[in-house]
Amino acid sequence: MKSVEPKTAPGNTILANTTTQQNAMHLNGHTATKNNVANPTSQTQSEAHPPASTPVPDPHIPREQWGGKYEFLLSCIGYCVGLGNVWRFPYLCYRNGGGVFLIPYFIMLFFTGVPLFLMELSLGQYGAAGPITVWKCCPLLKGIGIGMLCVSTLVCLYYNVIIAWTFYYLGSSFQSPLPWSCDAPANAALCGNITSGNGSFLKSPSEVFWNEQVLGVVNSKGLHDPGPVRWPLALCLLAAWIIIFLCMLKGIRSSGKVVYVTATFPYFVLIVLIIKGATLEGSLQGVAFYLTPDWSRLASAQVWNDAASQVFYSLGIGVGGLLSMASYNKFDNNVIRDTLIITVGNCGTSFFAGFAIFSILGHMAWRKGVPVGQVADTGPGLAFVAYPEALALLPGSVFWSILFFLMLFMLGIDTLFGNMEGITTAVFDEFPQLRRNMMHKTMFLAALCFAFYLMGLLLISDGGIYWFTLIDSFSTSFGLIIIALFMCIGISFFYGVNQFCQDIIDMICHCPPWCTKFLFFFKACWVVITPFLLLFILTYIFFEMYNTPLHYGSYMYPFWGKALGVCIGTTCCLQIPIWAAVAVFKESGTLKDRFRKAIRPLNSWRANNLSSSSQTEEQVEPERVDGPYTINLANMDFNAMTWQSDSNA
Repeated sequence: MKSVEPKTAPGNTILANTTTQQNAMHLNGHTATKNNVANPTSQTQSEAHPPASTPVPDPHIPREQWGGKYEFLLSCIGYCVGLGNVWRFPYLCYRNGGGVFLIPYFIMLFFTGVPLFLMELSLGQYGAAGPITVWKCCPLLKGIGIGMLCVSTLVCLYYNVIIAWTFYYLGSSFQSPLPWSCDAPANAALCGNITSGNGSFLKSPSEVFWNEQVLGVVNSKGLHDPGPVRWPLALCLLAAWIIIFLCMLKGIRSSGKVVYVTATFPYFVLIVLIIKGATLEGSLQGVAFYLTPDWSRLASAQVWNDAASQVFYSLGIGVGGLLSMASYNKFDNNVIRDTLIITVGNCGTSFFAGFAIFSILGHMAWRKGVPVGQVADTGPGLAFVAYPEALALLPGSVFWSILFFLMLFMLGIDTLFGNMEGITTAVFDEFPQLRRNMMHKTMFLAALCFAFYLMGLLLISDGGIYWFTLIDSFSTSFGLIIIALFMCIGISFFYGVNQFCQDIIDMICHCPPWCTKFLFFFKACWVVITPFLLLFILTYIFFEMYNTPLHYGSYMYPFWGKALGVCIGTTCCLQIPIWAAVAVFKESGTLKDRFRKAIRPLNSWRANNLSSSSQTEEQVEPERVDGPYTINLANMDFNAMTWQSDSNA
């Protein structure tokens, strides 16, 4: 009798060697190799049960893959390069010392953003699973995936409202003159109402159009008074969700093609706006205001927090979108190379967009005779008030307005693709029958988009901007930082940072020397530097949240409103301890034994990576078992193999 016991790594499914599988001969339920060495997956079920009772495995559901590496790169760039790159980074740059802000920005990028970005991409690509199922590598941390799903749901809820606003402005841009310009007859009284002394408007036409025509916020008293739904915006929101539904109907096969347009068009518009801005009077003053350094600002903790927050949010870390998109990669994709390309490209776009914004804002300040700081703004105030007003001053303002809002639409739709992909991938991985049946998949996606549409109606009521600001302020606040912190600590100390680095090397296969050197840097970040910086950001957020009141314009949020926002953020991060307790409770033994079992990878971890993209031949997937075992083969097994070989000859 011969005994064979396979070697296994912690958490690895007990599988035969690939070469052994290809050369194996299957006879009567036994598997043996040409070298007369028993395959570890051989089963002698025919001795204990008749052949008719042998269980038939479920058919394997093939997982989609990107049509090419450029689809993945463009999807990630489109996901990361969003509205925050255009309406938040330039404002933070001039507020925090101009060009000096780039120093803390790039430090935070390379010590926080890039390591966490690589961690998410590597985890998704290696596990070939969404943000929930991928935590088979450490069941104790499944709550991180649930928390990502909660954050992604909140972001999708309010982010498409921005696209609805963009649709409204895009439709209004086809009017000549623009309805928020001084050339419009309805604004003649506003533009004639000028204060003496500085030549500035008491209330600009673009501000009136935004608050009264678009939002209707003048009809609401606050958070407690949402008022009726604004039906023009409701139609725009419906159109936005229909576009999302159609683009995602066939998964990455459809959205992967759309990004060829949506991810590249904003760069074309930014280049055109920079060229146009460079020809305008006063543009240099705007650029100088954007980049003039103030070295004393480096001593401010707020500058470093703003830099870290901008890097964190612009890269889309901790939401699940990156992890989901990477799960459709080929197993041997060079994830380190992609990480460097995407992160540097994203942050370069932020800096690049500042020239397009401030060159035209500088021209508007010159036309109005005021400092650039009085016309600069951030967030929706920049995209829907200050910049449209600047565009209205340009010759051919209708064309420039259409071009600008088309760019905002493309930026927003790409980011929403990534967030929606995080939700759908998580659900399809947990319920794979939805992926198998196209009708069920379509019905689920339609129901999801319709549910988001119904919930979004609150945000497009007269007081919807108050609810929008509340969700925007707390959905990606401390809860998201806590999720990223636990992901970093969990992978580094529970799963094992050395094992994780080895997984990355296994994916890259022929790892170049520069990749190995980068891994030493990333290992140090994951274990020490990144958690420390995340704790710094978290501490500052709590300090600022306690001392700074939440407001929109002149409206101060009541205590119950701020408490509601804290509950929103807390709900996301509470998923971590709740599901950790569930994982421990499901195990047996003492509390220490349960904890050890809960951090041990499941046997199905890494199972999806058996058939890498480079293996084109069809292979028979061996049966998986739950623990070490011994197989005994009799002499008749080897005689049968020899007889079968002679008969084939």
